[in-house]
Formats: sequence, C-alpha cells, structure tokens
Amino acid sequence: MNIQNAYNEWSDSYDVDVNLTRDLDSKLTRELLADLQVDSILEIGCGTGKNTSFLAQIGAKVEAVDFSQGMIQKAREKVKAGNVAFSMMDITQPWKFPDASFNLIVCNLVLEHIQDLSFVFSEAARCLKPKGQFFINELHPFRQYDGRKARFSRDEETIEVDAFVHHISNFTNAASVNGLKLIKLNEYWHEADKDNQKPPRIISILFEK
Repeated sequence: MNIQNAYNEWSDSYDVDVNLTRDLDSKLTRELLADLQVDSILEIGCGTGKNTSFLAQIGAKVEAVDFSQGMIQKAREKVKAGNVAFSMMDITQPWKFPDASFNLIVCNLVLEHIQDLSFVFSEAARCLKPKGQFFINELHPFRQYDGRKARFSRDEETIEVDAFVHHISNFTNAASVNGLKLIKLNEYWHEADKDNQKPPRIISILFEK
C-alpha cells in the first residue's frame, strides 16, 4: 500500500498493535540517548509520538515531523510537552529548516520507506550544527532480505507498507559522501528472539557532522 495512505490508516491502531520491532526501537532510543542533553532536536518520522515524549526530556526544543496526518494527530493528542512542535513534512522534499539548526536528528523506523537515502542524508547534514549527531534506528537489512516489511491488520486483511531494501553500506556510504562520520553501529534483538538465532530486528547507527 502507498506509504502515506498506509500510515494514515494504521494510525488508529499503531500504538496498541503487537509490534516487537516498534517496542524494541523505543527501548533502545531511551537507553542509547539517555545521557544526552541538547538544545535542539529534529525528529523525522515521529509517527504517533512514541519517542517524542522522551526526546522532549533530553532536548530544550524538539521539532517533530511526519507526512502522515493521522500519525501527527495521534502524536499531538499524546504529547503535551510545551517544548515540542509538531508539523507535516515530507522528508523526500527539501526540508523547511535553516542550515545548522539542530544538535541532534533522530530517525526511527523510517528509512525503509525512503528510496533515495542520499537526499535524506544531505538534508540531515545541512540541518545539523557542527558536531551535531544523526541517530538512526532502522529495520535491519537481514530482516528485509527475508521479506519482512512494516505491516498491520485491517478487518481480516494484512496490509504491507511499501518498502525499499537498504544494505548497511548504503547507510554508511550515504553518510560519508555528505560529510558525516560513523561514531557507532550496533545490532539488536528483541528478548523474544530466543538465543539470537533469528536475524537482528534493528540496526542502530550514530553519525556525527
């Protein structure tokens, strides 16, 4: 299904559906960024605000954007922090923020839906302040190789959201050509993935300008 339409439809049940990858992402985001305190954060693909409340605790100002009206509406209902501003934005088009606006850009479970990674990385590099960081949690490519995609149920039908396969080198190369250096890369399993015998659920990458 078309990505924007899918997330509009999914917004009503996204937070309550069983979704171990979503839950692992939220857990990791809180653990990996817990020690940060920054002036400004841009969250791209904020969805229903599952991570936004946490980001409001570590950032003096948070701009949270998404291109799904349904998701943004749920996020606004959920997150009441006064230092968060929600707005609609398509990250495949030029971003509306000035150069060097943010200390941290956060992107969670979004890039599988983006065909051209290079544009996102170029805009992220432009919008980051010097020494600013780009934090990514993404569906692990190994799971994509197995045909896994974001999906949800509607009535008795399973809806798969359009996705693009990206290899680990696609992320690191897109960062490198845009002046972002790799700081940390790790792979993570959910505790339900017994003995790590399944492919990792999430790849987590931190880049710095």
